[in-house]
Amino acid sequence: MTMSAPTRTVPDLSYLLTHASHVLATQMTAAFTELGITPRGYCVLFHALETERTQIELAAIADLDKTTMVVTVDELEKAGLAERRPSSVDRRARIIAVTDAGRRAVDEGTRIADRVHRDVLDALPEEQRGVLMDALTRLVGGHLSTPVESGRPVRRARQKKS
Repeated sequence: MTMSAPTRTVPDLSYLLTHASHVLATQMTAAFTELGITPRGYCVLFHALETERTQIELAAIADLDKTTMVVTVDELEKAGLAERRPSSVDRRARIIAVTDAGRRAVDEGTRIADRVHRDVLDALPEEQRGVLMDALTRLVGGHLSTPVESGRPVRRARQKKS
């Protein structure tokens, strides 16, 4: 006996957003290869430039676990883009300081990220671009702003795009 799946009455928003996010992440990763860093590394550098931040603070902003953050900062240090230094306000804490080469990488990375985002938006008719951005901004700032507590773990996406 063959059973058919129920008919959906609402578009599968989870699939659409997840698929779009995944493909955008692959496009961003491919584009960042020309710079020699990952989007994750760019994100850490970008936020480290904003103000003096510890590795723990940057991990929270980039939504990285401790192990991934350590590996990321190790990669950035090895590439000469960042270094761990004592904090100027709390000598017990260590901050991630961006080097001059790291600043240049952030400048170029910003151009790359803007290009990838522009290409995505350019795939839509001009009159739909603002509508999409307004709708997503409204959802992320409102109904989809706060994760719901659940008894089952859910892999969490990065909260803040750089």
